[in-house]
Amino acid sequence: MPHTLHQLLSRLTFRQLQVFLAVHECRSYSRAGEQLGLTQPAVSSQIRQLEAALDMPVFEYVGRKLYTTAAGERLAETAAGIFESLKNLQTDLAAQQGRVAGELKLVAVNTAQYVVPYLLKGFVAAHPDVTVNLRVVNRAEALRRLDDNEDHLMILGIVPEDKPLNVLPFLDNDFIAVAAPDHPLANAESITPERFLKEKLLVRESGSGSRLTLELFCQERRLSLAPFMELGANDAIKHAAMAGLGVAVLPRLSLRAELQLGQLKALPVKGFPLRRSWCVVYPKTKYPTPAMSAFVDYVQQNLKQIAARFREQT
Repeated sequence: MPHTLHQLLSRLTFRQLQVFLAVHECRSYSRAGEQLGLTQPAVSSQIRQLEAALDMPVFEYVGRKLYTTAAGERLAETAAGIFESLKNLQTDLAAQQGRVAGELKLVAVNTAQYVVPYLLKGFVAAHPDVTVNLRVVNRAEALRRLDDNEDHLMILGIVPEDKPLNVLPFLDNDFIAVAAPDHPLANAESITPERFLKEKLLVRESGSGSRLTLELFCQERRLSLAPFMELGANDAIKHAAMAGLGVAVLPRLSLRAELQLGQLKALPVKGFPLRRSWCVVYPKTKYPTPAMSAFVDYVQQNLKQIAARFREQT
């Protein structure tokens, strides 16, 4: 027999709903536990208590696959709405006290991962009530998420020109040519782009910001680009260059330690460094949340300090 509303309220907890939503999203008790820092038995216990409170199952196994029941799907809609209302309540209460609160969903492309933590350090100190969710992805995934409006703000190095976006450039992003110190070009005084491109060139996959930067440079100079090897991450390219597999073009900020230790050497290629800018980006049609506005304002107000900090590190 279904429980009364009073019984339901006395037995149902926010923790149960939080665990339920994690299992619903992950479609797995174990992965939900990893996400929440709980053991699988603890997750199972929370779900059993939830089902007892509702007097009906919310999940079922068919074979070895976990499915959500009809009651579970309805609960997922309700629980998501409850937590969204709580987030709004937190934001509104903080605003009444003159504080900024709420969640900030921030996405950064891979090359920006060396920069964003330094932005966040000052921002979270100024706004401790904001919960920051940072995701680092490749450029293709970033553009997909931008199209699907999945996040609040995005950090991009090359901003698409075919989309109506608000764009705040905040830091130069210099790409330099590098090679191992024993490479034949390592001691050259001057290298033409044509000569450099004849070497075994290590590049990222098509569509990545690093590769696109080099492709645009070649298009402007009508040079052909013939990569020797594609690798899926800048760190992989960096280590391949250190191992002597070839030459590469990478963001200077990602190479600070290797250049200082002499594990890589910057090559004096004419026309380099290739200069781009990291930018804070969001759609013009998006209504900014207080946390979004606070982050954009923080970056805008600290442009000189941000530039000075990274000049000191290069």
